[in-house]
Amino acid sequence: MNLNQQIDHLQTFLHQHQRVLVLTGAGLSTASGIPDYRDKDGVRRGRNPIQGPDFRKSEAVRRRYWARSMAGYPTLAGAAPNVAHYALAELEKAGRIDCIITQNVDGLHTRAGSGKLIELHGNIHGVVCLDCRTVHPRAQIQHWLAEMNPELVPTGPAGEVVPEARPDGDAEVELDEFQHFQLPYCSACGGTLQPDVIFFGDNIPPQRTAEALQWAEQADAVLVVGSSLMVFSGYRFAKLAAQANKPIAAINLGKTRADDLIGLKVEASAVDVLPLLL
Repeated sequence: MNLNQQIDHLQTFLHQHQRVLVLTGAGLSTASGIPDYRDKDGVRRGRNPIQGPDFRKSEAVRRRYWARSMAGYPTLAGAAPNVAHYALAELEKAGRIDCIITQNVDGLHTRAGSGKLIELHGNIHGVVCLDCRTVHPRAQIQHWLAEMNPELVPTGPAGEVVPEARPDGDAEVELDEFQHFQLPYCSACGGTLQPDVIFFGDNIPPQRTAEALQWAEQADAVLVVGSSLMVFSGYRFAKLAAQANKPIAAINLGKTRADDLIGLKVEASAVDVLPLLL
């Protein structure tokens, strides 16, 4: 079956189901200049992610995170929604899809105009104080980090390597000295700051999980876009749909954890497929 035939089948899929839940992952944002986590075989690239309990327990881990985040965040801050993000927003307005649950933390769905949206893993553009729960804009924290650690500002002039950002705002960068790095602190209470995202090793807030599961229960079909579903928090929605005999379609380059559950799979980039569904 060629790509045009697969798109025809996707059109039929959307027409036949009134409440399509769309589940998106890092592959949706690669065309916006944000690298994804995994290769086509679903194998994770780069270093192991920082674990939430380690971040909160160890100042050394927090220094390492914020130094790498300082290098990686400009990529996310400068990213703009791509045509696939806008297509999903238009499909929602047209009533072709019902809602979106995203595993991405880049905030691009909101900027593209999607309305019924759950950011399952949070949003990298916010920073929360673990002591007083004040939320600070991440851009404000970036400015503070640059002022306090000017030698690490990722300017990228000729001959200098700009670190590769990760989808969570981290970066592939090695620094010999972390102990002199100045950590950000809460301007309201002086407390410990953490990005307002779900770290590996942490649980999604119960209320957010409950709302997402309610949307999954109300849906009559699931469309996966740009996700390998290797992380259980995303895979569970495909598994729940399969258990309820709800059809699953996917637009994804490469392997997914749910390949045996997916009835229609288009192995192509979301930017090449989603605009054609309009």
